[in-house]
Amino acid sequence: MLDALIIGGYFAAVMIAAIRARLGPDATSEDYFVSGRNLRWWSVAASTIATNLQAGHFLAVVGSAYAFGLAQANFELNAVLGLVMAAFIFVPLYLRARVVTISQFFEERFGVGVATTYSVMLMFLYGTLYLGAALFWGGYSLEVLFGESVQNLVGGTPGLRICVMIVLLGAFSATYTWFGGLDAVVRTDIVQFVLLMGGGLVVTFLSVKELGGVTVMRDTLGDQLHLHLPNSHPKLPWLGIITMHLLNLQYWGCNQVILQRSLAARSLRDAQVGLLVGGTVKFLTAGMLVLPGIALVGILGRGNPLDDPDQAYLTIVDLLLAPGVRGLILCGLFASLMSSVDSIFNSVSTLWSIDIYKRRLRPDATDAQVVAMGRKAIVTTLGVGILCGFAFAYTKIENPSFPLDPVFKQVSFYIKNGLVVLITAAVFLRNPSRRLVLAAVLLTVPMSIVADQVLAGVPYLIVTGTVIVAGILVVAVPTIWRSGWGVADPPLVRVSDRRVGLLGVVLLAALAASHVVFH
Repeated sequence: MLDALIIGGYFAAVMIAAIRARLGPDATSEDYFVSGRNLRWWSVAASTIATNLQAGHFLAVVGSAYAFGLAQANFELNAVLGLVMAAFIFVPLYLRARVVTISQFFEERFGVGVATTYSVMLMFLYGTLYLGAALFWGGYSLEVLFGESVQNLVGGTPGLRICVMIVLLGAFSATYTWFGGLDAVVRTDIVQFVLLMGGGLVVTFLSVKELGGVTVMRDTLGDQLHLHLPNSHPKLPWLGIITMHLLNLQYWGCNQVILQRSLAARSLRDAQVGLLVGGTVKFLTAGMLVLPGIALVGILGRGNPLDDPDQAYLTIVDLLLAPGVRGLILCGLFASLMSSVDSIFNSVSTLWSIDIYKRRLRPDATDAQVVAMGRKAIVTTLGVGILCGFAFAYTKIENPSFPLDPVFKQVSFYIKNGLVVLITAAVFLRNPSRRLVLAAVLLTVPMSIVADQVLAGVPYLIVTGTVIVAGILVVAVPTIWRSGWGVADPPLVRVSDRRVGLLGVVLLAALAASHVVFH
């Protein structure tokens, strides 16, 4: 009961903070979608990382760490390079062009066709797979930890209860995003960032302590503490790290959901410092997400494995935390859910309203009409996300031992591969053919599907990297042959001041040191 009261208080506090950010009837589209371009660096940092850390990180990623060890941390650690590149290469281009959506940047480079393709692909990816997954993990965690209480309130089967929670969680996030736009998202994200980081670090400390400390972990689970696994590993071969860096060009470099708060920054310096501080936090999140899973291997004993790796985090919470404290930890879990879901609602509605409605359907639309259309898009996205969440719930209930996180990554890469090709062509090549770029972006989808069949049994990271490199070469070879070496908009790197540049260098050095120490 105490846990339930704490969680209820969290939801109430979030809604109050969001309602205080409610915009008036005279709000402009920039007020609604990019918070009037007035965000400070700490808002950029907290909201960016809170958006990045989804509920799936605390469930599926911890479960993958339980199964694969420290190598799972590569997805977090290698994001540092992506954040540094976003700060010094990509975001300066977007801010100089004063775009509201990254599609507008692509339209300047390659025209309407490419820009529309980007918008549609990203809306589909986040409005279906990512939103559905985030809502599913929230409902699933409630069922696992509070199944008896939820049963008393809702009744029915576990599947029905998860679906009811999916609807309630989605509607809650959609409501405050509908009222306040990006400003409400950022205000609630700051609160949620504190909760999710605090909760995650407490779980990490307690799980390692329960095992016996860092020394015991090193002595008894040393085989789990390697970032680089053999290339024969079926899921996380070391060569796949190259693919992670390529994918980070898309995730951190041209991802509307992640970069929308950077587009809303008060200045280039605020955007760069916010992203780099986010990169610093990534070292914490890497340990926070994988160490509990590794510790659980020793706590349970190698001869007593979990039937469902995705329950690793929830098992730790249930084993180690007393009532009350457990409620606070779960608030962190829900904070990661809400911060991701509200950002998806806001960004998908931005892409639809600015890129499709205003640019393609109603060029004469007023700001009030654009904002109204954005709110309608939130409602539509909610419906689609709920249906996808239902599908994921059915999959998990029918096969509880099936690890969903690797599958989510693999399917999402079908779309992300083409977006990596797109951002590479837009920034790192001089005057590529528009038709060639569009063809390469679209071709990566069937190429990915065919590659999965032809290279069956090869780790998906290797397959994905192969498709990305092939797509880039399709554009790069004829472009370099015709126009020579060079970037689209020199200089490639832009730094707001010397101290900001030094912070970026330190982050890259720390990333390199991590790979050496934990090889």
